[in-house]
Amino acid sequence: MKIWVSNKNETLRRIAELNGFAVEELIALNPGIDHADQIITGRTVYLPVNPDADRDSGASYSTTGGLPMCPSGPKEMLNHWIPLTPLEQMAQQEYDVLIIGTGAGGGSVLWRLCEQWKKQRKRIGIIERGDSIIPTHARNLTTMNEERLTAYFNYLSKPLRGSEPEFKGARQLFALGGRTLFWYAFSPRLYPWDLAKWPVSVQEMQSYYGIAEQIMHVSRSFAEGSSFTEIVLQRLWMRGYPYAAPLPIAADIVPSTYGQLHTDTFTSSISLLARALNLRPYDLAVNARALQILHHNGRVTGVKVASLDKKEYTLKAKTVVVCASTFETPRLLMYSGIQNKALGHYLTTQSFIQATGETSTRNFPIPWGPLNVMIPQTEQRPYSVLLTGPEGFYWYPVALERPISTETTVNFYGYGKVSPRFDNRISLNYDKRDEFGVPEIKVHFSFSDEDWSVVRQMEAGIRRIAADAGIRLVSRNGNPPICLTPFGDLHHDSGTCRIGNDPNTSAANPYGNIHGVSGLYAADNSVLPFIGAENNTLTTIAQALRTADHIVREHGSALFLREKASE
Repeated sequence: MKIWVSNKNETLRRIAELNGFAVEELIALNPGIDHADQIITGRTVYLPVNPDADRDSGASYSTTGGLPMCPSGPKEMLNHWIPLTPLEQMAQQEYDVLIIGTGAGGGSVLWRLCEQWKKQRKRIGIIERGDSIIPTHARNLTTMNEERLTAYFNYLSKPLRGSEPEFKGARQLFALGGRTLFWYAFSPRLYPWDLAKWPVSVQEMQSYYGIAEQIMHVSRSFAEGSSFTEIVLQRLWMRGYPYAAPLPIAADIVPSTYGQLHTDTFTSSISLLARALNLRPYDLAVNARALQILHHNGRVTGVKVASLDKKEYTLKAKTVVVCASTFETPRLLMYSGIQNKALGHYLTTQSFIQATGETSTRNFPIPWGPLNVMIPQTEQRPYSVLLTGPEGFYWYPVALERPISTETTVNFYGYGKVSPRFDNRISLNYDKRDEFGVPEIKVHFSFSDEDWSVVRQMEAGIRRIAADAGIRLVSRNGNPPICLTPFGDLHHDSGTCRIGNDPNTSAANPYGNIHGVSGLYAADNSVLPFIGAENNTLTTIAQALRTADHIVREHGSALFLREKASE
């Protein structure tokens, strides 16, 4: 407060006029003075320290105590749980990097660029064809269990058009976060003998696996202390499976301490979008359908995009990274006039056998805990087998609420290697177009004799593993005890935009740069040249991080050349 000593015959009203205050302010600050026109010669009067600042802030003074009133009302609003940017606004910019798709690949590229460029004034944009459905992995929702989660995925996803009859199990999910909203979170690495088939050194990929595991919170301790897991592992170790081990899960199992929240347990691409957002701003648009990649004289220039009402926009970009999926990435590139012999070819997945069983729990210490075991492939055994239970082992606390029984259920998941072949491919079907006028795809896919041989080996292997682990294979819910899943149902598809050094057998170079088009990259499942017998999400993320680092280096080199040219 400032102090004013009243001159002869002065009043509060006169002092307010002399100093530019509202008389009400002085009355509030000087409750000992009866009224504004009282003559207060020689009296001390309290004045605000900075009347202009106080008035600009919207503060008013209490009629008691002389305290300023805190401003009320919202300063600014956010109309969504993640900041969104209208396409109209994005069309006014030129992006250093524009990413198409927000699944595992797109989220990883975005996070890595934001981390590497957090102190640089680079403009980064990302667009998603679908809407924002849920703000986390579906398994983090307490309303879910295995049955509800599967039913919700089947509702949100749609059958892949053009997949019948050869790949009829395939479904597509267009949503912020993509299929990572529902994936199992199984996160093994590819083995060195499979990575040796890549155009990237094993050592370099192992380094990026380390980064990927760190940002995904990959852990083998998800079921630590579970008697169910410990007993089954001991049975397997003693019967010829020395490499059986807890399955690595992308789950943040660190307890909340010192007020640090760990609510995003199972990792999805939403986790990566959040990490990126907390590093630096970027532009994100949902319900934004990429129609064509724009390129001129061997250089990418941007992307033609449409909103839900089919209004088209041109988004300009120096670099474009396509992460639209194994099917949508080559579809978009082919429709954009990208010419490449291998583009769309080498469609690959894994053979997938499921089996159900029961085992006695008479010797299981209570509580059992969940079963979480992986028997990895070897160079001689071209398949891996996962054992989980009871039921959906993610929701084991639900099982604890049921009466203890003398038997419990076990799920077997067997993943077999499939050799990439040129004839397995997607093509554009110009006789059928979607609502945006883009040709639908046609899937051409079959197993080779070698692939069928792996299926037979895997079936025999699962039966042997079950017997050695003391598990009886049984029918459940009308399903046979062991069965082969329809092609495409596994969602481990890859290879249609595979990386490599030879343009005749690859669509992109080892960093994902599309052959013949500078500045145009792919960084999703489609780039994986070989996926072995493991869930490929961790590998997709590792390769996407590697692509992002290459883009950072390329932008740094371009800046250096421009600076040299200006000298």
